[in-house]
Order: sequence, then C-alpha cells, then structure tokens
Amino acid sequence: MAVEKPPSAGARPLVPERFIDVPSQRLYYLSLGFLLQAIKVLDVLRNLFASDGPNYYGRKWFCIDFSYIAILSQLRIPRLRYSKAMVLLQILSLWFIDGLLFGGIRLNLELPDLPVTPEPFRLADIFAPAGLLSFFSGSARGDQHLLGQHTVHMSPISTGHLNPDAHTFCLSPPSHTVLIPILVNNTSPANVRYSFTPLTYVEGQSGTGRVEHIELSAKDLKVIEQARIEGLQSVRAYSRDSSYEDYDDDEDETLSSDSRLQKSQSLAHIRATKPGTIRLERVLDSSGVAARLVHPLEVTVVPCPTAHYTDDLLSKPENAVRCAGDNSNVDLSIDIRGVPPLSLRWSKYVNEKKESFLVEGIEDSSPTNRPHTDSRDVVRSSSRIPQMLKVPLSLSLDSLGRVTFVLESVIDGMGNVVLLDQGVASEAFHHGVTPDSKMTRSLNVLQRPSISFRNCGPGNPVPLLIGSEASLSLYATDSDALDAPWNIDIKFEPSDGAKSSGKLVKPWKDTVQTKKQTFSISASAAGEYTITGIRGKWCEGDVLSPETCKVVEKPMPTAEIEWKRIHECSGDTGVSASLILHGTPPFQVYYRTQRDKENPRDLVKTFTSSRGELTLQPEHSGHYFYSFLQLSDTNYRKVELNGPSIDQVVHPLAAADFVSAGGRTKRVVNSCSGNMVDIEVDLRGTAPWNLELQIVGLRNTDSLEIRDIKTSPARIRVPIPAQIDREGGSFEVDLVSVEDTYGCKRSISVPGVSVNVRRVKPTAKFYSKNGIRQVTILENDEADIPLRLTGDGPWTIKYRRAEEPEFVKTEHMKSPNDHMHVRNRGIYELLEVSDSQCPGSIVAEENYYYVDWIPRPSAQLDPQTPSTFETYNRSHILPPICQAHDDHVDLDLTGTCAYIKRRPPFQIMYNIAMNDESGVGTIVVDQPTFSSIQSRTRFQLHTSTAGRKYYEVKQIGDTAYPLHKHKNAVIPRSERLVFEQQVLPKPSAKFKNNNRMSFCLNDVLTPRDLTSSDGTILLEGTPPFQLQLSIRNLAASKVRKETVEVHDKVWKLDLPSYYFTSIGPYQVIIESVHDSSHCEQAELDLLRRSIWIDIAETAAIIPFDKKKDFCVGDVTQFQLEGTPSWTIGYRINGKSYMQEAKTSPWSIVQQRSGEFTVTSIAHQQKMCKAAITNLHMNIHPLPSAQVGHGKRIYQDIHEGDQAEIVFTLIGEPPFTFTYQRAEPSPKKGGKPGKVLETHTVSGVTTHEYSVFSALEGTWTVTSISDRHCRYPSLQEGLEKPRH
Repeated sequence: MAVEKPPSAGARPLVPERFIDVPSQRLYYLSLGFLLQAIKVLDVLRNLFASDGPNYYGRKWFCIDFSYIAILSQLRIPRLRYSKAMVLLQILSLWFIDGLLFGGIRLNLELPDLPVTPEPFRLADIFAPAGLLSFFSGSARGDQHLLGQHTVHMSPISTGHLNPDAHTFCLSPPSHTVLIPILVNNTSPANVRYSFTPLTYVEGQSGTGRVEHIELSAKDLKVIEQARIEGLQSVRAYSRDSSYEDYDDDEDETLSSDSRLQKSQSLAHIRATKPGTIRLERVLDSSGVAARLVHPLEVTVVPCPTAHYTDDLLSKPENAVRCAGDNSNVDLSIDIRGVPPLSLRWSKYVNEKKESFLVEGIEDSSPTNRPHTDSRDVVRSSSRIPQMLKVPLSLSLDSLGRVTFVLESVIDGMGNVVLLDQGVASEAFHHGVTPDSKMTRSLNVLQRPSISFRNCGPGNPVPLLIGSEASLSLYATDSDALDAPWNIDIKFEPSDGAKSSGKLVKPWKDTVQTKKQTFSISASAAGEYTITGIRGKWCEGDVLSPETCKVVEKPMPTAEIEWKRIHECSGDTGVSASLILHGTPPFQVYYRTQRDKENPRDLVKTFTSSRGELTLQPEHSGHYFYSFLQLSDTNYRKVELNGPSIDQVVHPLAAADFVSAGGRTKRVVNSCSGNMVDIEVDLRGTAPWNLELQIVGLRNTDSLEIRDIKTSPARIRVPIPAQIDREGGSFEVDLVSVEDTYGCKRSISVPGVSVNVRRVKPTAKFYSKNGIRQVTILENDEADIPLRLTGDGPWTIKYRRAEEPEFVKTEHMKSPNDHMHVRNRGIYELLEVSDSQCPGSIVAEENYYYVDWIPRPSAQLDPQTPSTFETYNRSHILPPICQAHDDHVDLDLTGTCAYIKRRPPFQIMYNIAMNDESGVGTIVVDQPTFSSIQSRTRFQLHTSTAGRKYYEVKQIGDTAYPLHKHKNAVIPRSERLVFEQQVLPKPSAKFKNNNRMSFCLNDVLTPRDLTSSDGTILLEGTPPFQLQLSIRNLAASKVRKETVEVHDKVWKLDLPSYYFTSIGPYQVIIESVHDSSHCEQAELDLLRRSIWIDIAETAAIIPFDKKKDFCVGDVTQFQLEGTPSWTIGYRINGKSYMQEAKTSPWSIVQQRSGEFTVTSIAHQQKMCKAAITNLHMNIHPLPSAQVGHGKRIYQDIHEGDQAEIVFTLIGEPPFTFTYQRAEPSPKKGGKPGKVLETHTVSGVTTHEYSVFSALEGTWTVTSISDRHCRYPSLQEGLEKPRH
C-alpha cells in the first residue's frame, strides 16, 4: 500500500491550516483583491475631477498592485500559486491597466490626415511613455518639448477683525462662557493680546475693579478651538436626539460660521467668563509680524437677561382651575433681570390658539437708581449694569378652556435676545409635554355642568314591567371632562301601593357619581324620580327640565274565554271561542288542536283589539281536542293561560267546487271533437257523495245527477247538447247540490264552467299570386313569406326547410295575414298549425314556398383568348410579352337570373402579385378596382415592369351587389378567376462604374485585376447576348468596333486582339445589345454607357521646395506626374519604405530625424515604375525648452525679494525662445490664469538662461527656435496660443 508523502515545507501555505483553512485563505485574499479594485474605481472617478490626480493616484496604485501580487506569491496559497514568469506578467498587466486609467499611458491610435514617415516597430510606437514617466518625475504636462513652470506667490497683508459679524454676547448659566471670534486674514495667529475692563469700572475711582491685559499663545488658541469644536459636536448631537427642532439662532449661526469663510480666512476665539469690555490690542503670526487690526476693536459682554414667574396661586395645580361666570381676574408677577431698557415678549394660548404681546421699555424709573454725576464714564458704566425688576401682570378670563400664559423671550438694552421657552410651550400642546413652570402659567376655565332626564318627562312616563327594572337615561350637557366626576342628587317618591320584590317601597334620596355625560340609573319600583342637584369636581351645576321622570308599572295580559259548539244537520261541525283580552294590543293567542291520536299542532292568531272571535271548523271528521296555551301583548311575551279547553266529535258538511276555479273566476273548457266533455270537481265532507249538476244551453236547461262518488277530485263526463254539438257554440255547467253519506244535502253556489264547442278547425297555407309561391332576394337578405290563417289567434305553426328536414322550427303568429321571416334560400314546408283553442290542418298543395337568391356577378376569360389552363392552381397562363408592350385580355361578366339578364355597371376588384425575391412565394403589389358598363370588358395587363405577373379577381360588384355595400363578400379562392403572364425584360447593358482604367503603352485590353470591378459590364435580359462595342483612340482619331457573344449577365472587358498603340485617353462605348427574347433593347444609360482608359509611359516626382534641410514634423510636398494612383519608394536612414498616393501633389509628414531619400515612383497600379537617384533631404530634430528643469516649482517671496527663473534650452544654438508670465492658479497644480506679459529672447548661444523677477505669477515657455527648427511651428502657434 503506497503511503502519500507529506508536502515539503516550501509547498505548504505560509499561514498554517490550523489557523485558517485553505479555502478560507483563498476567499479572504481574493475578497481583498476585489475590495482594492473597487477602491481603484472610486479613485478613477476622483481622478477625472482632480488637477494633479495622475501623479498621486498613479504612484499609489503602482505600489499597491505590486505589493498585492508579491505578497500573494509569498503566501503560497494552493490554486493561487504561480510561476515567477506569471507573477511578473501579472504585475506588468496591472501596471499597464493603471497607466491607462490614470493617464500614464496614452494610445496613439489617431489616424493622421497626411501620410507620415514610418518608424521601426517598438512598444513606443503604440504606447506613449511620457505620461508613464510623469508618475515618477512629477510632471503632468503632455508637451515633451516645452516642460515645467515656475510659480511665484507674494505673501499678502494680514488683518485681524474682532467680532466681524457685530454679534452681541451675554453670559448665561450653566457655562457662563462665551467665545468671541477674531477673523484673521492671510495669516495664522500665533499670539493674541487683549484687555478686559469690568462693567463696574470707573477710571480714577477705587473699588470699581481694574483693567486686565491678557495674552493668548498659539497653544492657548488651539485649546480654545478644540473646546469649541467639541461643543459644536455636542450641540449637533443634541439637535438630532432632541424632540424639539428649534434652538437658539446664535448656535445655528455658530454651526455654519466656518462654511462662510474664504480660503485665506480663519477664525480664532477669545473665551470670556465674566461680564466686561474686551478690547483687541495685537495679533502676531508665527514670524512675529503684527496683523493690521480692523475697527471696532472692542466688544462688551454682559449677563444674559432672564425673566420668570414668581410664586403665586397658579403655581400650584389645585389652584389653576376657574369656573365659567367667575368675575375675578388673574394677577401674575414676573421677575426680570438684565441691562435696561428691557423688552418682554409673551403669548397667551387659548385652546391651542396663540395670541402674542410685547412689552417694551422696562426699566427702573425710581430716582434712587439714576446716576447723580455728570461723569461720562459713570453714565456709560451704569447703563451697562444689570438690574432686577418686578413686573405685575393682571389678566382677565373671558374664554372657556385651557388658558396658558407663556414667557417667550426677553431682550436687554445691548440687543441680546434670550428665548425663554425655546418653542417648548407650543410643542407641549401637541405632544402632551409639561412646560417649564417658571416660564408658563396655565389654568382651566370650566363650563358649569347641567343635567336633565332624557326620553322621559311629563306625559311620557317610563313603563316598568313586573319582575324587571326600567332604565332611566340622564344627560349632562355643557360639561367639561376636567370637571369629572359629577355627583347627581336624586329623590324618589313611590306610587301608592308600589312594591319591589313583594315589599312596599319607601321614599329615598341618593347621590350618583359618574364620569360620563350620558348614563342611566335602574328603577325597580314605580314612582316619581326627581333630580335635585349636580356638582362637579370644581364647579356647581344647574338642573334643566325635565328634571322629573315618572315610572308606571304595566300589568300582565289576561283573557276571558267562552266556548260555543257549532251544530248543523250532520252533527257538530266545529267550535267557536269568544275572547275578551286585557293588556296592550296587539295580542297573540297561542292554542293547540289535536285530532284523534295524531300529533298535536300549536297555532297562533293575532288580534289587534281587545275583543276577538276564533272559529275552528275542520274539513275532516274525527275526535278533536282544543285548548289555549299562552297570551302575549306589547309588553309581555307568552304569559301562561289557564283557560277552558273543549273536545268534540266533528262531522264536516259536504261541499263541492270545480277544480282550478280560483276565487270568483269562471273556468273555460274548450271542446274541439266528440259529444262529451270532461270536467273535474273537488268534493269535501264524508264520502260517498251524490252530486247534482245543471247544463244550461241556448234555449233549455238539463239536470244531471251523479251518484255514489267515492273519490275526490272526481272527473265528471258531461254530454254536449245536441244542437251545440252539431253547430258549435257554448254552454254552461253549474253545481246545484251535494249530499254526503249522512244524508245531509247542501246547496252549492260557486262559479260555473263555460264550455266552448268548436266544429271548424284552423287552417294554414302560403299565399300565392297567380299560383306562384316563390320570391327572389339578395344573398343574406331577409325574405317575408306571406301566410293565410283561419281560426282564432294567436296561431302556432311549425315548418322546415327541405334542405334540412331534421330541423323543425316553430313560429307564433298574431295576424291571419302574417308573414314568416327567413334568410336562407330553399323550399320551405308548413307542417302543423294550431290556434288558441284547437289544432288545425295544413292546406294541401299550398304548403310549399320557394326562396331563391339573386346570383352574384361572375367573370371568365373570353374563350377566344389564347391561354393554357393549369389544373393544379386553376390558373390561365397567357403568352409571354415584352416589357412596355401593350397587352390585354377580354372578360365576360355575367349576372343573370330568371328575371334579370344584365346588371351593369360592373365593379371588379383584383389582386396583382409578383414573385418575391427568393422566388419561392408571391407578394401582392397592388389591389386596384375598375368599372365597366358592358358585360364584356377589356382587362388591361401590366407590362411596365419585367417579371411574372399574377392576376386574381377577388370581388365583382354590380347594381344588385355594389362593392361599397358588400365589402366582406369575397369570391372563394376555389372559384376565383386567376391568370398569369411572363413579362420579358428589354435587354440592356451598362458599365458597373465610371472609374478610369489605366494601362501602359502596348498593353492588351484584358483584365489586370480580377478582384476589381473596373471595366465590368452588367447585362439585363435573357442570355445569350450579342454585345457590340466601339473603342476610340482619341490621340490617333481611330475607332474600332467589336461584336462579342456573352452567355452570362456579367462580363469584364476582355479583347485579347486589341493593343494600345499610343499614349493618351481611350474611350470604350457600348453601341447595342440583343438577347434571345428578340425584344427591342432598352434605352442605354448615357452616364454608364462608356468608360475611359488612360495610357501612359513612366511616372515622375518633383519636389516643390528646393531646400535640403527640414525639421521633424514638417510637411514635404512633391508634384507627381503620371496617372493615379502612384507608388513611391523612399529610404530613411538606410531603411526602405513604400507609400501609395492617389492624388497629386503628394505630401508626407517627417516624423524621424536623419536623411530622407526618394528612390522610385510607379503608377498604373505599381506598373510603369521609374528609379529616382538625386532626391534626398536632411531632417533635423525639434528643439526643446524647460522651465525649472522640466518640473513645477512653487516659490513664495515677500515684498522686496526676487525669484530666479531658470530656462534650459535643448537643440543646436543659437536659440530664440518666448516666455510668458500669467496669473497664478488659486489652487496648487491648477491651470494658470490670464497672461500678464510676454517676452522673446534672441541670440542665446548657451543651453541655460536665467530671469530674475520680484513679480507674482507663473512663468512658462511658449516657443523655441534653434539653428534649423522652431517649436511649435508658426501655424500651430497661431492656432493654439499658450496661456
């Protein structure tokens, strides 16, 4: 068994797997790589908007990508281990991508307008390394000939301004600290000196304080600034967490003060911890230079003004309630402290409605507080000393609800504004927050409550049922919820003999407490309930009417019942009960009936009055038991009745009636055949019955007795009187009497039965005129078939169509001359008819009717038309025709029927189709319509274009079927007339293009380049073609004609028998063309009928400029002789190249320095080549200039100093260069501004030149010239001036 060798130490991961397993190592490191690439994308976006981005970002990501790949190779993570060559390739790939992203590498992919001299293939041919080197050189300019710039900045004058926004400052607890800003411009303060004068200080008087002089070092200023920033952060955190969005405006201005500073400005702060006057004396920078101080130089800090309510009655919640109608005012007192004169803004909230007030000029007017000296210092000092004042405030209460008095803000004489409530009071109403008790005073003015009974009063007592309680509703109006609970005093006086739970009730008084405006009390005894008073938690109330409610007890219902038996001839037939009811109607009486041993039935009957009668007469005989169970009225439900019961044996009386004779309506029976009619009779009583009937005819009356009828209902057969049976008519059958098995005979008075006897049956037939039962209609129109009916309507007929005998239809007719409406053509047959009484018969030989359609018009080819009929597509193939030849076919149009021979005018809509591009299917190219007034019309064929034409007649219209009314009635495809014809094209020939062809002297007229389309002739028609050409030699004035047979539709000029014998232009002309169809040729295209051929000997090249020295980037021009295009051979520093030129003159841009020599030239597609021996030029490199050795130099100088600007010149002396001074960019590395001055220096024979200047600006070189060349060229300098 083989043992797996453990991996060597060099193959193991650097991080042991016991710490991190291999998959996790791969995941972590690859995730780090993806994170770095995401950061790189962000840096690419920043680089787009950064002026000095490529240097910084390029160097940064070169190092990061190199470190990432190098560390990965050392970690030795499996599946992420690569060879050294692969690691090097990864580093180079990432560096290449970084160069592209951050501008270090530029792709030279632009195509120049002019040909350029080539260079040997190197990586520099594709990638421009100048930007790549700029990552490490620090230069970001793209012009390699004019590099560097020198920027000189003048240090500006610095200033210091105490309290630049003229804010007021005051000290407020708990910090008792304010920061007074100093606006410093163009410097950073290192030392600040100021003086502090107390408010009580009077010069020359002892005991009033002293003036202090304080100096703040840079360290002290930094500590103050750090404390300020921490304070701002805490303010921001508080503003986010606090539920109130409003805060001091001064703090808001402090939070945004830094954002309003300019770039040269900064803020320093002085911390003041006690009131007094601060005067700024000096501001020094780090070099000891004093800043210029801006007036005013001092600011006064005083204690912040305050105001609050003093302790009064409203400070306690139990005293903050008033009732409506109280005439006392509210007296409040306010303590105010601050520098006079003071202003106080307060507001009054009444049910969340705000009303604002302002009190101004608050100061102590007593003589003891006025200064008694004329000293200005004493007056100034005393005017800034805070005073404690007490202000009374008397307020009236004229509104109901919650009234709150809020102190909003106080303003002292210095202009300091202090918000006392910070907007908390207004928010407290919405959020239920208790406001500051020192800044607010609140009280509630409550409405006095009132109470009365509801739904009860004099004349409207409340009923009380025995054994239950009644609910008395009370309603407290105009009550305030804060005044709850309310105590209501109630007095009760019982009615005479009133009882509750079987005991007599005594009068009582009670107090009910409730928190609801509407509530109820329970009354268990009858009597009078009276409200005597109401009082709330704070206010006494009023008792409104109705204040008295009377409760009346309702007695239970009772009944007095008396039974009576109903006796007739056969015995007892039922019972009746007389009821006298006591209670509140309506009443419901519940009673029970039981027959023999059947299950009892519980019934109920409603009586609306106090007296009632209940009669019970069952229809079936038997032993019955009746009893009353319960009684209900409006107040009580199902009170037990112990009333009398009764039982009896019932024999119901006999009775009879005709079946289905509802109410007093007389039943009608129809008789269509036979001498007897069946009538059903319903019998009641005890069987068997004897029934007596009476038959009432026209003149006499007959009696009929039927005996021993044992079932009910019974069918009685009644004979029809003889005269009525013969002639028809009507008679009546009436019931006279009925006798049951007990011999009790009763007369009957019910509506009789009327019998209608019909002896004539209804008939139906189709109406005909002159014996013709036929109608012709338009297709899909409706036909009205006339009927003739006899009998009494309405009629019901059944019919069918002979073409569909299995479908029988039914129609209902109301008139004897009605019509039957049909749409389909065919033979219609009447099957059955019946009127309102009897079925009838169909009249023979008049029961058929024929409906026909007027035929639609049709079209067909004239039989004399020569054509071939194809059965597979039902198409008539016409003989072919040449294009543009007139051709037609004759069509026979028919639209005949039995009555109409012709129906012009005709309209014909047809489709014209052609084969599609693939040749497999067809496409419809047109769908025209034409009209004809004759039955034979000439159909014009379309021969204007060549191809196979298909014609299909889609619709035909005439007078009966006009197309505009029958748009959807198209001829079925299997019935359409279709014919087709091949239109042969006219033969034609033309050259594919007009390009001039080139040949050399004595060449044969045969194709030189088989891939070129020059000299190609395109032919149209039916091959083979007979093509006649003429070749004209304009120099020799000779014309030669050639006839060629061409078997294809494309032919390239190929006449091996023809030689070019002279130099100059030749013209080949197409004279005529014929094809196998023998159609006349089409008109030849004059522009494509001929081409020109140029015959030349050798080419030549002549330079425009005779000088021999040129510069890199110059354009050299040459005049080319011969026929385009030319091929020029040249040599640069001994290496040969080829260049093609299509036009003359030929220009080339010189890209390399050295010797440029033209060696050869050829034309006629690299033929007729000539050697060049004496055409060569010297190409010199372009000069370069650098400012500050090609770097960006930034130098700061003070007034009186000078800066040295060094220019480095590269090339062949003497030099002439131009430099300029521009406004420096406000941002380091930015683009210079406006050009301030420009100078040109000539005749410089050294490679270095210096300029000294005490001016501010950015120096750059705009152009340089040496012995041979100038950069940039004069034209480029005019088009793109440097700034």
